[in-house]
Amino acid sequence: MAQFFEIHPENPQLRLIHRTVEIIRNGGVIVYPTDSSYALACQIGDKAALDRIRQIRQLDDKHNFTLVCKDLAQVSNFTKIGNDAYRMIKALTPGPFTFILDATREVPRRLQHPKKKTIGVRIPDHAIAQMLVTELEEPLFTTSLLLPGVSEPPTDPYDIRKRLEHEIELVIDAGIIDYRETTIIEFSSSGPEITRQGIGIAPMLD
Repeated sequence: MAQFFEIHPENPQLRLIHRTVEIIRNGGVIVYPTDSSYALACQIGDKAALDRIRQIRQLDDKHNFTLVCKDLAQVSNFTKIGNDAYRMIKALTPGPFTFILDATREVPRRLQHPKKKTIGVRIPDHAIAQMLVTELEEPLFTTSLLLPGVSEPPTDPYDIRKRLEHEIELVIDAGIIDYRETTIIEFSSSGPEITRQGIGIAPMLD
C-alpha cells in the first residue's frame, strides 16, 4: 500500500523530502506535485520503475518523457543546449514550460523519443519539486498523471491514493492542484517553436 506524506507546498519538511528520495532510490514510483499538476516519477536509470509507469499510464514506446531538473546546469548535462536555447530557458524558468531538446548520452535511450532522440526538460516553479531534485542530485524522470480512461489528471491527492495505492510506493499530498497544461517549446535546426500553448507565456516567440 502506498505511503502518504503531507508536505507543505511552500516550506517542505526536509525530513519527508529525505524519506521520499530514499523511496525513489530504492526503486519506488511516486506521485508528486509540480506547478501544473500532480505527476508520476521515478529515478532516471531505473528500468523496472519506468516500466511500471508505462503500465500505469498504458503508454507505448513512442511517448515523450520529461526530466525535471534543478537548474540550467543540470539541463545542459542531459541535453544539447545552444546559446539561444540557454538564454530562452533561463528567461522562462522556473515556470510551467516543457522544452524539447536533443538528448545527450547521459539520457538512457529508453527515455528518448525513438526517432528524434529528444527529451523533454522542465524546471518547475514548485518548492517540493525543486527540493526533491536538489536532494536527489540528479533529474527526476517524470510524466503527467493522465490515467487511462480520464481526460485530465486527478487534482486531489486522496483520490490519487485511492486509485493507485496498490501500484505505487508514495503519494505526496500538497493540497489540491488544478491541472493546467505546460507550454511546450521544441528546439530544432530551424529554431524554437511552440508546439503546445499552455499556461506559460513566452513573449519572445509571439
